[in-house]
Amino acid sequence: MTIEVRVPQLPESVADATLVAWHKKPGDSVRRDENLADLETDKVVLEVPAPADGILRELSAATGAVVTSGVLLALIDEGAITSSSAKGVSASDSPSSEAAMTSTADASDGTASTKVAPAARRMLDEKKMSTSDVSGSGRDGRVSKQDVVRALSAKPTAAARAASTPSTPPSTGGHGRTEQRVPMTRLRARIAARLVEAQATQALLTTFNEVDMTSLNAARGQYKDRFEKAHGVRLGFMSFFVKATVEALRKFPVINAYVDGTDVVYHDYYDIGVAVSTDRGLIVPILRDADALSYADVERAVTGFATKAREGTITLEDLTGGTFSITNGGVFGSLMSTPIVNAPQSAILGMHKVQDRAVVVAGQVVVRPMMYLALTYDHRIIDGREAVQFLVTIKECLEDPARLLLQL
Repeated sequence: MTIEVRVPQLPESVADATLVAWHKKPGDSVRRDENLADLETDKVVLEVPAPADGILRELSAATGAVVTSGVLLALIDEGAITSSSAKGVSASDSPSSEAAMTSTADASDGTASTKVAPAARRMLDEKKMSTSDVSGSGRDGRVSKQDVVRALSAKPTAAARAASTPSTPPSTGGHGRTEQRVPMTRLRARIAARLVEAQATQALLTTFNEVDMTSLNAARGQYKDRFEKAHGVRLGFMSFFVKATVEALRKFPVINAYVDGTDVVYHDYYDIGVAVSTDRGLIVPILRDADALSYADVERAVTGFATKAREGTITLEDLTGGTFSITNGGVFGSLMSTPIVNAPQSAILGMHKVQDRAVVVAGQVVVRPMMYLALTYDHRIIDGREAVQFLVTIKECLEDPARLLLQL
């Protein structure tokens, strides 16, 4: 019996997807729920599972094709498993996919099954590398794209030399200089379009303040071990910043609003986006109803987002919505920046590097751990007074963490 493999139903917010990789070729044995192909949208990478056991008869869409929901991708002859496959030893078989991570066996070199993220798998194929060339840093030895990049830089092997060769014909000038043209990924193109749209349609302005992190550092130092023992997650900065942000949004609801035509739409809930950097680009998963979350809930969610982003398992549900965003350039060493609003939201908070600086306290020059804060906002609906007082509220909450518990 012939089984059709079609593009899964894409969410309403996603018009189409790009077929970025096939993991099977015609004639290969496949098992039910095994990942056959990766589809890249402007937000996430989706997997196409096999609907039944059988032999992949033909591919109806080539790598690079733009497809929509329901489009035919391939045909499978159901039940036509080879004798070796029936015994579970076919070199082309892979275990069932596990969420968005897939266990793949490298038949060419006989390595043990290794879990590989979709982006890493594509890069391994492009660079003609096997999983034996890479040490996975993820959970259970999962291989991420960063692991492949590290392996390429650490070993000047033939694979690494192949990696440095442009996939398109280079334009060569004098002294051996080369150029290469590489298409943007769907996510990078979407990010570019949204950033340009935000700057073209909003009256963006940034205001700054700074926060003395002494009290916050002391609170974390005093309770971090007990917190981790009680909740099973580390106590970081982000939970304090999220809670301080919610308190500031309560006082200045226009910063939690957005412009829709000639109307201003106010939210009576607080869905906070937390920017996460991935090897595909910046994504902003959402902490829904952040006002109802405990500190432990926030830390668990943020840690979970980082793990899912690293492993390529972020879902569209994780990325949909949001009323306000926070981005932390400090993890990369940024001392000050002017973040761009995540439209249609009207404001974004930028965190930065904590750095010891000389400041004046009670008439005395002392050294304190200081962080610059930045608020970029849409000046069409947010006045400078509100933006400044919003940052002052966050500053006061962080410099006196007890205010967060008392909602002062």
